Amino acid sequence: MKNYFDLKGQVAIVTGCSTGLGVQMAKALANQGANIVVVARRQALIEEVAAEIEKEFGVKTMAIRTDITDTDAVNAMVDSVLEKFGRVDILINNAGTGAVAPAEDITDDQFLNEMNIDLFGSFRVARAVAKKAMIPAKYGRVINIASMYGLVGNKIAGSAPYHAAKGGVVNMTRALAAEWGKYGITVNSICPGYFYTDLTRETLDSDFFQQNAKTMIPEERYGHEGELDTAAIFLASPASSYVTGVNLAVDGGYTAM
Repeated sequence: MKNYFDLKGQVAIVTGCSTGLGVQMAKALANQGANIVVVARRQALIEEVAAEIEKEFGVKTMAIRTDITDTDAVNAMVDSVLEKFGRVDILINNAGTGAVAPAEDITDDQFLNEMNIDLFGSFRVARAVAKKAMIPAKYGRVINIASMYGLVGNKIAGSAPYHAAKGGVVNMTRALAAEWGKYGITVNSICPGYFYTDLTRETLDSDFFQQNAKTMIPEERYGHEGELDTAAIFLASPASSYVTGVNLAVDGGYTAM
């Protein structure tokens, strides 16, 4: 019997992997046998996550503190992975931030910071991984974590820089897919809706957001832990070799309306 989603022996870098969705997706790939490189800025947290994944799934892990706004640090991180594992098969570009304020009050620094982390940061990591590992290997799976807010606007919380940066990630995904397809590299994005994490639970459970879910989301609820995992596994799979340049909304139907 064929396991279409077997990732045994493969190496996956997951950025923004200290908490929340990044950790969940890393565990999903580890569950399929992938070795995991845990990347974020907080050393103690990533070491904890790496140890937890290794213990739970029996795969090899590596924790590398990296600021994705620093090109030299990103290049050094990829070099370290290649030194230890000799390959990078999967990249999940998950690191990001979010400035919330009315558009007319957003400062230049807020806008530039958002672009530097969410858009340029994702590009920096993809560029380094493609150039150093995936293009030479003629194989790779790049998964950019965009957002449903990269596809639509919103009236709940002003976050124009976030919309702009994630919209950039959506079209950067298409551009990289077009350029790197000849190397056997697929580039896709996942556009999550609202998901419960430790940081969002209190907000999403408020009366206002519960009412918003009933009005704005066909499934009338927010995403639960694990509901992003299968999208990541699907796009990371060697069997998904003819899926590229796709932006997959996992949002309970939010962007369908």
